[in-house]
Amino acid sequence: MLEFVLEAEDKGTKARAGYFVTDHGKVHTPIFMPVGTQATVKAVSNRSLEEEINAEIILGNTYHLYLRPGTEVLKKFGGMRGLMNWKRPILTDSGGFQVFSLATLRKISKEGVTFKSHIDGSKHFFSPESVIGVQRAIGSDIMMVLDECTPYPCEYSYAQKSTDLTSAWALRNFEAFQVSEGLYGHEQHLFGIIQGSVYKDLREQSAREITGIPFDGYAIGGLAVGEPTDQMYDLVDFTTDFMPKEKPRYLMGVGRPENLLEAIERGIDMFDCVMPTRNARNAYLFTSRGIIQMKNARFKDDPEPLDSECHCYTCKNFSRAYLRHLFTAKELLSYELASVHNLSFYLALVREARQNILAGTYKEWKMRKAAIVSGFYNNNH
Repeated sequence: MLEFVLEAEDKGTKARAGYFVTDHGKVHTPIFMPVGTQATVKAVSNRSLEEEINAEIILGNTYHLYLRPGTEVLKKFGGMRGLMNWKRPILTDSGGFQVFSLATLRKISKEGVTFKSHIDGSKHFFSPESVIGVQRAIGSDIMMVLDECTPYPCEYSYAQKSTDLTSAWALRNFEAFQVSEGLYGHEQHLFGIIQGSVYKDLREQSAREITGIPFDGYAIGGLAVGEPTDQMYDLVDFTTDFMPKEKPRYLMGVGRPENLLEAIERGIDMFDCVMPTRNARNAYLFTSRGIIQMKNARFKDDPEPLDSECHCYTCKNFSRAYLRHLFTAKELLSYELASVHNLSFYLALVREARQNILAGTYKEWKMRKAAIVSGFYNNNH
């Protein structure tokens, strides 16, 4: 059983502060998890993740790690942790989203999903039982169940069928988890995933069915896939009412800084998203005064740090002029410095949110913060 301690609940919102404990360390919530899909957070070293960004947990992906390097290589090195020499906690997605978004010629049945690899076209099969086996080989601290992530828009009849399938798979995931054993001597934990597309009755059905299974935590999946942002917020607010307070709540694949703040207000504890590193590689950098497009000509000779309020390695050591130069010269260092900054920004944001929840000032702080971080940097600031 995953130890989860709820330290504080904000009086004016549903925001929560707490922590959970794994065999590889304590994770304070709210938390953002950098995405290390293929046993690496793109362009960022472990040293930067640990010493500069202070990431308490990272995320790996079952689909990608199953295809490359494969379970036999993972087992040889003691899992993803041994392969990449990472000492802290790891969460792995089941690969369900990637099967439905990346793989080709997929065929879904009650037994599982048959698909062709996006890499070489080879044929594979995922079942609730097999993804537990792959995640045992990966050795993550937190494993996710196999689910079906519906597209947006999605007809009600399809969403109903998918919701039923996800619940049936969840039970099989749990049963397979119960009868299997870890490979590397540490305890692993399993989270369930609530689906239901944009239909509240299906979200409630899914929430009741998934939380009826004693998972170690619960996630909301199938959002941030194209639906209007206000609808996403409404569905998160609705769904968390059916999620137990005594276990962690995870909103999968979200998102922008303001999305995190709004979801925290609605009772979410955990987040992941490729946005901070993907945007970094495209020269979009998050700052305390808005978003900066680092290739903008106005930064050509700007001696100021990227963000004077940020204490990350990039901001403490380099000017905007240098960062712009790296991007315009297409130097690979631009990816690293920008990614270190964006991840540091995200982690600092959730830590500041946590501090305000503990202080009972979350709602007022969030209203000020969200208005700033969502916009583009203005020269007049």
